[in-house]
Amino acid sequence: MNSAVRSRKTSRRHPSQVGLALLGVIALAAGCGGGGEGGGADGEVTIEFMQWWEPELPDGAFQSLIDQFEEENPGINVEVLSGPYASIKDQVIAGSASGTMPDVLGLDGAWVNDFATQGSIANLSEAMSEAGYDDSQLAAQVQMDSSTYMIPVVNFAYPMFVNNELLEEANVEEIPTTRGEFVDAAQAVTDATDASGFVAALGLEKPNGVQIDILPWAWASGATMLTEDGAPAINNPDIVENIEFIKSMWDDGLIVPGGLTMAEQDKVEEFTNGRVAMMISSLAHINLIRENNPDLDFSVAPVPVTEGYTGESGVRYASWGIGMSASTEHPEESWKLIEFLLSEGANGELAGYANGFPGNVNVTPDFSDSDPLFEDAFEIWQAGYPVSEFTGLPMADELMRVLDEQLQQVLAEDRPVDDALGDVQTEWEGMF
Repeated sequence: MNSAVRSRKTSRRHPSQVGLALLGVIALAAGCGGGGEGGGADGEVTIEFMQWWEPELPDGAFQSLIDQFEEENPGINVEVLSGPYASIKDQVIAGSASGTMPDVLGLDGAWVNDFATQGSIANLSEAMSEAGYDDSQLAAQVQMDSSTYMIPVVNFAYPMFVNNELLEEANVEEIPTTRGEFVDAAQAVTDATDASGFVAALGLEKPNGVQIDILPWAWASGATMLTEDGAPAINNPDIVENIEFIKSMWDDGLIVPGGLTMAEQDKVEEFTNGRVAMMISSLAHINLIRENNPDLDFSVAPVPVTEGYTGESGVRYASWGIGMSASTEHPEESWKLIEFLLSEGANGELAGYANGFPGNVNVTPDFSDSDPLFEDAFEIWQAGYPVSEFTGLPMADELMRVLDEQLQQVLAEDRPVDDALGDVQTEWEGMF
């Protein structure tokens, strides 16, 4: 069984901040009992919608959209079940195993393969076909065997963050656009300042650093870690070259040495405090950096590409995905809610509240009240294509862990890259 994220530009390419709302956990325990209520005597229907998004949005923002949906769709009531990401994850995993999923639910792409294999989430391709929905307006779709099971509603791009002051201090006049220019800039910063050129968070406790800090270099140059049919190909020449590039920077002392034990928040702290010149990170961190160091002069830019590459660049992203229970008693009403959240008006509002990019390609975000860097990042997003190749894969977290463990050996123990990726390929083939 293969998987892919289908973007608006290719059929081949393919989380969230944790909220602190304890109240949502109580709502989950009381509210999730296997889908919404049936039609009452007055013909009204109640559907359940479980997600982690509401606690991460401004107060009242999410409920205002739900109120709008109910007003436009009389007879459909939405019971909102909100909680922190970790709690929602536990709830939906338990619901998938027991067959008690809510009608509509927020999804992380890493969950999709397991849920679809278990038959607990609905085939949205069928729902879209039955509704006559034009899916060309969707920025991406998470698919298995050419069928969609999750649709990204809000996307969070991961461009390169650049400390402008450090580059200026090192006499680097232009933000690097190629790997060679990047190495030169990182070397100049390392030589001229007390900072490092680059930082990668590769701690094994949460091994997603391989998809945030390492593989985006390959994706930016159009490379992939998968075959055309979605099978693993992590030891292909493009990925080997990518890891050798990272290894060379590590050996030259251009990467923060503590990265092998860092979590993502540690990496962002290094950048925020001016101890590193460049990093790849989520746009969600712009406001955090501004808050913690208002005087930091930084910008966002595309991830540099290999010399001579002129094609479109893959832009790594994470998303708030949405799906539907396979056992919902109200598939038409559930799809109406999904369609509403992907409509131009509602999707634009939701993306604006979240400081993310819309799942509907026809929506242009309103940046009038946003940090100017969001508009810069949107230009990067539009110029490339969204890519997140671990999304929809089986045992995605474990796949990342296997790669991270071998990468640690390459960097810390000088293990040959070919040998390391060969072992990763063998393990991945067994896991697929």
